[in-house]
Amino acid sequence: MALSQAQSAVKQLMTELEQEGKEVSFAIHPVAGRMPGHMNVLLAEVDIPYDKLKEMDEVNPEFKNTDVAIIIGANDVINPAANTAEGTPIYGMPILDVEDAKHVIICNFDKLPGYAGVDNPLYEEGRTDRIALMLGDAKETLDAITKAFRTCKVQPTVHGATASPEQKGGQWLADAARVIIVPGYGMALSQAQSTVKSLMMELEQQGKEVKFAIHPVAGRMPGHMNVLLAEVDVPYDKLYEMQDINPEFKDTDVAIIIGANDVINPAANTAEGTPIYGMPILDVEDAKHVILCNFDKLPGYAGVDNPLYEEGHEDHIALLLGDAKETLGALIREYRGC
Repeated sequence: MALSQAQSAVKQLMTELEQEGKEVSFAIHPVAGRMPGHMNVLLAEVDIPYDKLKEMDEVNPEFKNTDVAIIIGANDVINPAANTAEGTPIYGMPILDVEDAKHVIICNFDKLPGYAGVDNPLYEEGRTDRIALMLGDAKETLDAITKAFRTCKVQPTVHGATASPEQKGGQWLADAARVIIVPGYGMALSQAQSTVKSLMMELEQQGKEVKFAIHPVAGRMPGHMNVLLAEVDVPYDKLYEMQDINPEFKDTDVAIIIGANDVINPAANTAEGTPIYGMPILDVEDAKHVILCNFDKLPGYAGVDNPLYEEGHEDHIALLLGDAKETLGALIREYRGC
């Protein structure tokens, strides 16, 4: 994993599995890598929660109740020969009991022995009913696993007048080349930033351009959105201030609004006497399509109705109501099926 710098791909797979209600944990062998704590450091880099990392003594009894164990570039520390190959450097070394799992996926560069030079019987032919051996760069094989998982989860998409807002939004994203994401306080409330990062990565993997539009008063304090996105390692150079990004909406295929209201409310241009009249806003309605992930259709903090929520704009606007993390998850699933 360290050699291929696959930790971001690991985080992506973890996120998508958990979005489908699956339990994911990490088994850490004390001598995995090139120094004590090497794996912990790499996983911490991509914000994998520390409470998901389990030491060998704690996790070994769990393998027998595990459906799938995924091995990412580990060899000696999971080599059953340590129990039988007397006279070898690893004989008697405690290992992770991965072969006790119902199924084992091994992502390894090749079938050569590990650092200790001892052949690993998990690589032998004839065990394909339980063990899938995926050879090559770990990052590439993990991406292949993630894509295959997505394919297994998608449902047929309905098109036309009977399509749901999520289905329409998924199709718009599939057809898009340029996407702008607008985060707001609703993203903070639902703690949806990890899901936002997942969507960004999936779109970029398909060659789409993704940018973030940051309004100076979005959230509850200056820089609130920047902090939340930094928590999940969204690159800073993808964050654009209002004056820089506004001219780009007219050339954008899809604008995705995540729990923002007042800062994208066109009433700021017309509703004289209201608290937001004259306030500069993000010109999201200039985009070809707009996907609104909002908890409900009530006004924002300023108490001014938002005309983007009105009926009659379904050809241009998809309104996804409910918790932003859940609606984004539904949007992502529809996008995968398009």
